[in-house]
Amino acid sequence: MVDSPPAVDRLADSMRHPITQYLALIRDLAGDKVQGLTFFGAVVAGVFDPKRHTARNVLVMDEIDLTVLKQLAPHGPGLGKTAISAPLVMTPRYIKTSLDTFPLEFIEITQMHLTVLGRDFFDGLSFDDAHVRLQCERELKVLQMGLRQGLLASAGREKFVDALEQDVAEGLLRTLRGMLWLKNTRDGKPAADVLDEVEKIIDRRLDGVRNALDPTATHRFPEFQQLYRDVEHLGEVVDAW
Repeated sequence: MVDSPPAVDRLADSMRHPITQYLALIRDLAGDKVQGLTFFGAVVAGVFDPKRHTARNVLVMDEIDLTVLKQLAPHGPGLGKTAISAPLVMTPRYIKTSLDTFPLEFIEITQMHLTVLGRDFFDGLSFDDAHVRLQCERELKVLQMGLRQGLLASAGREKFVDALEQDVAEGLLRTLRGMLWLKNTRDGKPAADVLDEVEKIIDRRLDGVRNALDPTATHRFPEFQQLYRDVEHLGEVVDAW
């Protein structure tokens, strides 16, 4: 395998050294089995905050080698302390055959990614709008159900409600990006811009969603109610599409 030129200097400043060490670890453990290592999301977008984000990444191997994963596993706690997430491990065939199953996840990677080792398997991927719309609908219904069940499990504790709101933020933002994709906005945008664009499309402010996506905001029951109503409305919109 021929490695692509190092691109670590294009990632968030605070992550360059730990990611360089992570690259050395991947090379040491997996060697020629590695086909590509790609980072995506905040660490690429210039908005990375190690207190709120992790450096998400995809490790592409020619075939899944459980021995390599077992050897990598003990390094997990150390990587976590440096804000590097456990890699999503895929093969080229898995990527090719999963675009209809997980289009939102692959759109998220495609829109904002940087390959630092090996081949870029995420450049130029194409998606069927029908698959994207269906997963948007499914994700919004899952979020609704999760919010209802989470509220029941909270036993009325505000702290639990706060954690619940923040937990749904990542999946919700991914779904909003999918909604924009369906309206031909195909480039990656920061979260605030994504929300602005969706609000224009549906002609409605999403104050509950805005609150959930803001880690510094207050997350109590009134805000939870607004979030639930917003998710419910988004589901009706996507269903109508």
